[in-house]
Amino acid sequence: MTHATHADMLAQAILSTHQARFGGPGILPATSETPSLPVVQQAAWRACRALGFIDVDATCLAQAWQARTERTGRADDLSWPDQPQDFGLGRYPANQPAFATCPQALGLYVVAPDANWIARLAHMGIPTLQLRFKSQDLAAVRSEIKAALAAVRGTDVRLFINDHWQIALEEGAWGVHLGQEDLTALGAANLATLRNAGVRLGVSTHGYAEMVLADQVRPSYIAMGAVYPTTLKAMATAPQGVARLMAYADLLRRQQPPYPLVAIGGIDRERLSEVLPSGVGSVAVVRAVLAAADPQAEAQALMRAMKGSAAEA
Repeated sequence: MTHATHADMLAQAILSTHQARFGGPGILPATSETPSLPVVQQAAWRACRALGFIDVDATCLAQAWQARTERTGRADDLSWPDQPQDFGLGRYPANQPAFATCPQALGLYVVAPDANWIARLAHMGIPTLQLRFKSQDLAAVRSEIKAALAAVRGTDVRLFINDHWQIALEEGAWGVHLGQEDLTALGAANLATLRNAGVRLGVSTHGYAEMVLADQVRPSYIAMGAVYPTTLKAMATAPQGVARLMAYADLLRRQQPPYPLVAIGGIDRERLSEVLPSGVGSVAVVRAVLAAADPQAEAQALMRAMKGSAAEA
């Protein structure tokens, strides 16, 4: 059997086994796109592309498939990769500590656009909030951060500040949340400043490759999404869907110590029953609460549903 024929058979087997779970176009790329890769890695990349994974995630999965083959001595072509070591998770420099820890279950996590909303939400019993204030006016940013921090003072609310990490540190914030682009732009020196300040760091991810990158900085929690379509911001990637969320969460829960996990993107009360079986300890929402006719009632309903799911687990 030739290299190409073997790769074709493996790729088709992987696609056939997992397409019902992940969907995707179902069309295998030509073998000529990966001529120098080992058979298993080539087959896995082609199959993952046919399952709808973008190139960087298909590459990440294919490398994990190959690493597992080399680690175990056998080509387990059909079971989905789920071991952290095969993705390179947990390989940190010896002198790189983790960020300050968060509870494993951050609970309902509401993202709000300004300090006024933070003040309204702070007394609803919601455990985790995020201020996502978008402005180029740094004086206005500082004012909003100050007001948001004042609003949660004396409560048990865990407040994260989105993006504006320098002002957040100067004002004594408990936590900071960064997207992938902001994290990449941060640089080693600023990352060390954040870590040494003792602030908690949450990081957004949109697939396997970004989860691996996030793991390298050892954040306090990892957010995964967008699970469903969302109109709140332009997304560089398509909605991940519940099947991928399940796979992402399964992988990251195996990491030791396991990360607190947050599912985000288009989630509302009706969709909680689809998301919570993934085992995430937190669900982040925006419109589900902020656009509700009665935000407090909706927040309470979401928290009851999450608590009920946790009791059943």
